[in-house]
Amino acid sequence: MAVFPWHSRNRNYKAEFASCRLEAVPLEFGDYHPLKPITVTESKTKKVNRKGSTSSTSSSSSSSVVDPLSSVLDGTDPLSMFAATADPVALAAATDSSRRKRDRDDNSVVGSDFEPWANKRGEILARYTTTEKLSINLFMGSEKGKAGTATLAMSEKVRTRLEELDDFEEGSQKELLNLTQQDYVNRIEELNQSLKDAWASDQKVKALKIVIQCSKLLSDTSVIQFYPSKFVLITDILDTFGKLVYERIFSMCVDNRSVLPDHFSPENANDTAKETCLNWFFKIASIRELIPRFYVEASILKCNKFLSKTGISECLPRLTCMIRGIGDPLVSVYARAYLCRVGMEVAPHLKETLNKNFFDFLLTFKQIHGDTVQNQLVVQGVELPSYLPLYPPAMDWIFQCISYHAPEALLTEMMERCKKLGNNALLLNSVMSAFRAEFIATRSMDFIGMIKECDESGFPKHLLFRSLGLNLALADPPESDRLQILNEAWKVITKLKNPQDYINCAEVWVEYTCKHFTKREVNTVLADVIKHMTPDRAFEDSYPQLQLIIKKVIAHFHDFSVLFSVEKFLPFLDMFQKESVRVEVCKCIMDAFIKHQQEPTKDPVILNALLHVCKTMHDSVNALTLEDEKRMLSYLINGFIKMVSFGRDFEQQLSFYVESRSMFCNLEPVLVQLIHSVNRLAMETRKLMKGNHSRKTAAFVRACVAYCFITIPSLAGIFTRLNLYLHSGQVALANQCLSQADAFFKAAISLIPEVPKMINIDGKMRPSESFLLEFLCNFFSTLLIVPDHPEHGVLFLVRELLNVIQDYTWEDNSDEKIRIYTCVLHLLSAMSQETYLYHIDKVDSNDSLYGGDSKFLAENNKLCETVMAQILEHLKTLAKDEALKRQSSLGLSFFNSILAHGDLRNNKLNQLSVNLWHLAQRHGCADTRTMVKTLEYIKKQSKQPDMTHLTELALRLPLQTRT
Repeated sequence: MAVFPWHSRNRNYKAEFASCRLEAVPLEFGDYHPLKPITVTESKTKKVNRKGSTSSTSSSSSSSVVDPLSSVLDGTDPLSMFAATADPVALAAATDSSRRKRDRDDNSVVGSDFEPWANKRGEILARYTTTEKLSINLFMGSEKGKAGTATLAMSEKVRTRLEELDDFEEGSQKELLNLTQQDYVNRIEELNQSLKDAWASDQKVKALKIVIQCSKLLSDTSVIQFYPSKFVLITDILDTFGKLVYERIFSMCVDNRSVLPDHFSPENANDTAKETCLNWFFKIASIRELIPRFYVEASILKCNKFLSKTGISECLPRLTCMIRGIGDPLVSVYARAYLCRVGMEVAPHLKETLNKNFFDFLLTFKQIHGDTVQNQLVVQGVELPSYLPLYPPAMDWIFQCISYHAPEALLTEMMERCKKLGNNALLLNSVMSAFRAEFIATRSMDFIGMIKECDESGFPKHLLFRSLGLNLALADPPESDRLQILNEAWKVITKLKNPQDYINCAEVWVEYTCKHFTKREVNTVLADVIKHMTPDRAFEDSYPQLQLIIKKVIAHFHDFSVLFSVEKFLPFLDMFQKESVRVEVCKCIMDAFIKHQQEPTKDPVILNALLHVCKTMHDSVNALTLEDEKRMLSYLINGFIKMVSFGRDFEQQLSFYVESRSMFCNLEPVLVQLIHSVNRLAMETRKLMKGNHSRKTAAFVRACVAYCFITIPSLAGIFTRLNLYLHSGQVALANQCLSQADAFFKAAISLIPEVPKMINIDGKMRPSESFLLEFLCNFFSTLLIVPDHPEHGVLFLVRELLNVIQDYTWEDNSDEKIRIYTCVLHLLSAMSQETYLYHIDKVDSNDSLYGGDSKFLAENNKLCETVMAQILEHLKTLAKDEALKRQSSLGLSFFNSILAHGDLRNNKLNQLSVNLWHLAQRHGCADTRTMVKTLEYIKKQSKQPDMTHLTELALRLPLQTRT
C-alpha cells in the first residue's frame, strides 16, 4: 500500500455536542407524573377448544388503576399459580406437615435460649485431662448356648436372652491396663462403633452388653481428675443406644396404612411395639448392678411414651430415688446431671423432679468433706482445691435445668438454702452461673455479703467474685450500689498474689468498670493490673486476658481523645512484648478508631498515640509476611491517614504526610495513599487560594509536587508508578507548575520500556499489553492540553512517546501496537484543531501557543503520516490465512478512525478509506451487520450541511454478501 497524506477535518465541538443531545419533548405534568399510579387496559380472553365446538374469543377492556406489585397479594404470582395447580392431596399433606411443625414449635418448652449439652461437651473434654494411666474392664461373656436359637419358641428366646445377660455378667473378664488418655478415648469410640455395628447386624443383646459394660465404667473413680471427661464419653454411647432403641420401636408403629404422628399417645402404638418396649425394660431391670441399671434405663426413658401417658412422670421420681443408693458424691452428682439432661429432653415441664434432684444433692453435699472422700483423695494424692472443680460441670447443668424459665422466687429459695449450708462457695458459684443475670444483678450486694461469709475451703472467693462480675457484665445492678460493688470486689481482687488468679478475675471486672464509671476509675484499674502483672514478667503468661481487657476498654471508649488521656493506657500496651500479640492489639485499636471516629482530627494526643500504634504494625512486616496481612495493615493505616486533617494549615498537613512516609515506607498501599492525599492537598490549596496565587502558595504546591516525585520511584508496581506519574503530572499542570508536569510525563515515558510482558494480578500472571494500552489512552488525553516546551521543539513529548512505543517489544501475534497508533492518530487530529476540546484554567495549550500556525500543522501532519504508514505496514503483514480475521477487524477500525477524524474531501484519503472498506470485506471475515450499520451512519451523516461529500463516498462502499 502507498503512503497517503493525512488531512484532519475541522471539528465544531459545540455543534457536535448539540447534535448528540436528546430531543426535548414538551410534557404536561397534569396528565403524567412518574410517581402517579399506572393506568392500564386489561384484556380478558376466553378460549374454548372442545370437540364439536368452535373456538370463541371474548374480550373486555377496562381502564383501572393496577399496582404492579398487587398481583403478589392477589395470589397471581408464579408461586401461587404453581400451588393452585398442584395435587390437592399433596397440598393437604404439606399443609398438615406445616401445621404439625407449627404446633411442635408452639408446644416446645425448651427454646433456643437454653444452652444445649452439646455446647458444654467440648469444653469439658478440653479442661478435664490427665497424664495418668487409665484402665478399662471388659466383661466378655462366653459363647455357650448360642447355637440353634433360630428354632426356639418365643418364650424360650426370651429365657435364652436373659441367660445371655447373666452369662455376660458372670463371664470372663478382660482388663486393659496402662492406657493413655488418647488410647482410652479411642477405645471408647471403638465401643460406640461396635454398638452401632451390633445393632445394624440385629445383635441386640450384644449391643445391650456393650452399653452395660460402658455404664459400669462410670463407677470407677480411680483417676478422679478424668471423671468429667469419662462421663461425657460414656454418655455419648448411652445417647446412641437410647436413640437406636426409640427409633426401632417407633418404626414398628409404622405400616403401609398409617403413620405415627409426632405427638402420639400410647393408644397410637400397636401391640408389637408395646411388647418390644416392655421387653427392653425387663431386660434392663434384670441388670444386677445399680449404676449400669440406672444409666441404661435413663437412656431409654423416652420409650415410656409407647406404654403409658404417665410413664415418664412415674419413672423420673423412681430414678431420682435410685441415685440415693450411689455412695460416691462425685458419681452421684453426675448421675443426677444425666437424669436432668434426659428429663429436659423428654419432659422439660416436670420441674418437680429437677428440683428433687437438687434438694437430694444438697442433703448429701456434706459427704464431700467426709472421711470416705478424704481418704480416697489421700490415696490418689489429690488436694481438695483440685477435687472440688470436678463438680461444676454437673452442678452447673443441674442448676441450668432448674433455673430455666424459673421465677425469681426460686433464686431467693436457693440463696436461703445456701445460707443454711454455711454459704458453701461451690454451691454459691453454681447458683450465680445458672440463674438469669438480671436476677443476680439486682441482688448483687446480697451475694457479696454471702461471699464474704462463705466457706472458702477448696473454692476461693475470687472465683465467686469472677462469677458475679460475669453477671454484672450482662445486667446492670442498682445505680446506688455500683460503686460499693466495685470497691468490695476490688478489695478481694487486688490482694491476690497469684498473677493468673488475679488476671482471670480482673479481666471480668474491667468491663463493669468501663461500663459504669469514668476514665479515672478505669485508669486506677489499669494501673493495678500493671502493678500485678509486671513483676517477673507475669504478663507473658496472660496475653489472652490482657487482650480482652484492651478490647473491653476500647469497646466502651469511642472518644479517642478521652481514651488516650487515660494515663495508664499506653503503659498498659507496653506489656504486650510478644510481637504477634502486640500487632493484634494494635489492629484492634485501629479497627475501633476507623469504625467509631466520625470526624477528622488533629488532636496531638490522638495523632501521637495512633502514629505509635501504626508504627508498631508497620514494623512487624518482614519478608515472610503474607500479602493478606499486608493488605489488612495497609487498610488500617490508610484509614488513620484519611482521618487526619489540619484544616487550612496546609503546611502542617504536608509535614504529617512527610512524617508518615518515613514511618510507613515498607507498605506500598500506604505510600500510594499518601501520594493521593498530597495531590488532593495541592488541589485544595489551588481551590482555596484561587485568585490569590501568591509566591508562598506556589512554593507550597511545588513542595507537594516534589513530595510525589520523590516518593513514586520507591513503589514496586510498575503500573502503579505509571498511573501516579500521570496523575501527579495532571495535578502539577492544574497548578500551573509546567516544568514539574513535564518532569512527571517524561518519567512516565522513560518507564514504559520497563513494562514486563506478564504482570501479577491477584496472584495470577496476566499479559500486560491491555493494561499498557489503557494507560497510554489516558496519557494521550492529557497530552492534548500539555503545552510544548520552548526549548524542546514541536510536540516533543508526543515524539518521545512514539519512539518508546516503536522500540517496545510487542507480542508476535498482538495488535495492541496498532491500536495505540490509532489512538495517537486521534490525538494528533485533535491537536490540529483551531480550538481544543478542553483546557486547564490559566494554562495555555498549543492551540493558543501556535494559533493554527502552518508549520505546527505541517509537523503534526508528518507525524500522522508516519503513524499511518506503521498501521498500513502492519495490515500488510496480516495477509495470511490465519490472520485474515484480525486484518478485517483492524481495517474496519482504521476506516472508522479516518471517517471520524480525517478530511475525506481529500481524494487520496478518500481512496484510502475505500480501500480499507474493501479490505475489511475481502475474505468474508467482516460482520455484515456491522458493515450495514456503518454504511447507514455514513448516509445519515452525509445529510449534514458540511458533510455532503460523504454521499459520493457511500456510493463507492458496496456491501458484499456471503455465498
